[in-house]
Amino acid sequence: MTKKLLEVLILITCWCQIAQSQVLRLRKRKEHALDGKAFALSISDSTLGLKDRERLIYQEIKNGNVPDFLRKLSKLDMSPNNTHDAVSLYVLPDYFAIGSNEDFFYVPMTPMLAQKVAFLTHCSLPTKLMVDSIYKAATIKLYPQPIAPSTSMVTVPVFINSTDSILKQLQPFIVEHNKGLLTAGNKKDIILSNKIYGALTPRVVIYGWHKPDGKAIQPVYNKHLNTWADYSHGIRLIQDKILINNKKTRLKRALKNRKLSKYFSDEGVIKKPYYPVNSSY
Repeated sequence: MTKKLLEVLILITCWCQIAQSQVLRLRKRKEHALDGKAFALSISDSTLGLKDRERLIYQEIKNGNVPDFLRKLSKLDMSPNNTHDAVSLYVLPDYFAIGSNEDFFYVPMTPMLAQKVAFLTHCSLPTKLMVDSIYKAATIKLYPQPIAPSTSMVTVPVFINSTDSILKQLQPFIVEHNKGLLTAGNKKDIILSNKIYGALTPRVVIYGWHKPDGKAIQPVYNKHLNTWADYSHGIRLIQDKILINNKKTRLKRALKNRKLSKYFSDEGVIKKPYYPVNSSY
């Protein structure tokens, strides 16, 4: 076998391995799984603590109660302008939800739970640069629907109302949406950043909620504790397997690399591209 033929075969193998992994790695949804609204109501009791609520959410996700439209990942071109570099990612086509295509619930999470779900599905969370690129590439661009700040913004009834408001806006595009078209603008992102670490107390870093003019309502912000999850927060998973100039690597590895991080992060290297997960989670 010639060297050139061997290189071609290796390249084809790499592409096949990547192509086979363009779906969210979760169990098949059970026939009698709860729909989104029913599940949301089941965790809406105000006496249910945050950790207990997130355990129930994680178990539902682990059991595969996720809509079909989220399972096929969307390709995102991250190739820099004015270069010959070929860089692409595969991303969740919308923010994470529980339920079915016909009845789903956008589920806010703490960064600890979001990281657990990322580990479970062999994914990462996005950086600011990725969030901007996703919004720019999105076929369906929704507009943010903020509410006045209050103590109830971290409660499940407000999460339900937020989902209902987004669904009304999404209705004209629901057929295309449920085929997996890339959708953005409806949530802020929990992002990877060097600002996760360094404070005296664990933090969540949020960014996004782009307006139709492409500008984000929420700048990069790390003043909330890692136990904060409000109605505006969304989880967008990014597949960890990537190709850079036809070379297979992992996103977490690239983010820690001085040369490769520039493709994915406007902070440069992200030394710890993950959130710390408390052992109780």
